[in-house]
Amino acid sequence: MTCFPFSFSKTPSSSRQHPDNDEDISSIHDVKIYTFKELRNATDNFSPANKIGEGGFGSVYMGRLKGGKLAAIKVLSAESRQGVKEFLTEINVISAVEHENLVKLYGCCVEKNNRILVYNYLENNSLSRTLLGGGHNSDSIYFDWRTRCRICIGVARGLAFLHEEVRPPIIHRDIKASNILLDKDLTPKISDFGLAKLIPANATHVSTRVAGTLGYLAPEYAIGGRLTRKADIYSFGVLLVEIVSGRCNTNSRLPIEEQFILERTWDLYERKELVGLVDTSLNGEFDAEQACKFLKIGLLCTQESPKSRPSMSTVVKMLTGEMKVDDSMMTKPALISDFMDLKVRHKQESITDMKTSSSYNTSSASEHQDTTIISSAATSTFTTQYDHSM
Repeated sequence: MTCFPFSFSKTPSSSRQHPDNDEDISSIHDVKIYTFKELRNATDNFSPANKIGEGGFGSVYMGRLKGGKLAAIKVLSAESRQGVKEFLTEINVISAVEHENLVKLYGCCVEKNNRILVYNYLENNSLSRTLLGGGHNSDSIYFDWRTRCRICIGVARGLAFLHEEVRPPIIHRDIKASNILLDKDLTPKISDFGLAKLIPANATHVSTRVAGTLGYLAPEYAIGGRLTRKADIYSFGVLLVEIVSGRCNTNSRLPIEEQFILERTWDLYERKELVGLVDTSLNGEFDAEQACKFLKIGLLCTQESPKSRPSMSTVVKMLTGEMKVDDSMMTKPALISDFMDLKVRHKQESITDMKTSSSYNTSSASEHQDTTIISSAATSTFTTQYDHSM
């Protein structure tokens, strides 16, 4: 079990400290501090040729650090909504935990107005770019069924670790294809912890501003701001269906009845035709029973009632075959189209900022872009009597 405190302190570093960023530096614990000059040299002056990703929070560059180690260098833009608080959250959360399926933070730069994160470089970009439509070229990766299974299980294990082994538990809040990065062996790594929330001991949930990505947002959180681990589980369920089907959760180019992936999945489930959703690029080379099982798990994770959704440790057991998938009492998922209708009705009251974002990927699938929502309500209240099931 990994435990870490809510307060952090700076550790010794060879880097020069600037008077105007003392407050930022003092909040950073046990993380290497790079100078801006070091990172500028590593990226050849942040050359466009080294840019490997761009999104609402800034740009990501490939760089070579002293000693020859490759790194992904995430430079926050001056206009980014990820301010000091989110920047420090990302540093403090990811530096305090380590798992095979989480990105590894090498260090950061907090110098004058520059805020930069340095991560391990992952050779195969994100699921959004490589699997869901952005990487169709001569060098694109073929995701066979076994690889997809490994990715699903790896992401599930990473989330189970954050939810159930770390103390206090961490809710990621932005699980999506563009935040799942892949190393040279296609091992998945959960990235982008800028929106992560820690759940204090003896709390059932956190009431906070709504932040996340349309298509992956759990409706009870998107509408009411009531955040539990079940919001991440909903997002994972959507991602699971995307990986099996090879398509994004929303595609306006398809017939209306097929545009929203959860609606389509539930429809095929009721007709006992789930196998029809499996990615056709697999050319029939997959375990049909296992594929249908994964899709049922995706539906279990996205049920309308958060309490009906399984925990991530249970999801891992179902994915690996250690536990039977019981869909006998499964209810209809909370559908994105229902939320979209509500969003239109309450747009002016509840949503103040919408933007396209990505973690590492240079482009999203042609039919879909991630739309990140951050609401104006910046509350952060806690309810006591911690319930481990949520």
